[in-house]
Amino acid sequence: MNFLNLLDAAASNANGQQQATSFGALLGTFLPLILMFVVVYFFMIRPQKKRDKQIQDMRSNLQIGDEVITTGGIIGIIAGIKEDTVLIETGSDRSKIRLARWAIAQNNTVHEEA
Repeated sequence: MNFLNLLDAAASNANGQQQATSFGALLGTFLPLILMFVVVYFFMIRPQKKRDKQIQDMRSNLQIGDEVITTGGIIGIIAGIKEDTVLIETGSDRSKIRLARWAIAQNNTVHEEA
């Protein structure tokens, strides 16, 4: 009987090591994948969301008289603002162009923060 108890103890010990080894192998398999997603998030997704938020804030804070550059490269001064559109004056002949608000790429006028 002592021999059978020793065999049973050895078998249960081998099963315990096998379960621990399979967890370690599973962790070793998925850890690089998880780290890759974390790196992609912090180096690509998060900065892009931050830039998108800054651009959205810039477009929502446009004022009449601001000098802007459109995505097409047109430089002008804002003459009027509606909900989704912006009216800009370009050139010396003061021609006016109506643009969608999302077409404004950059605001060159510096405003003082209150």
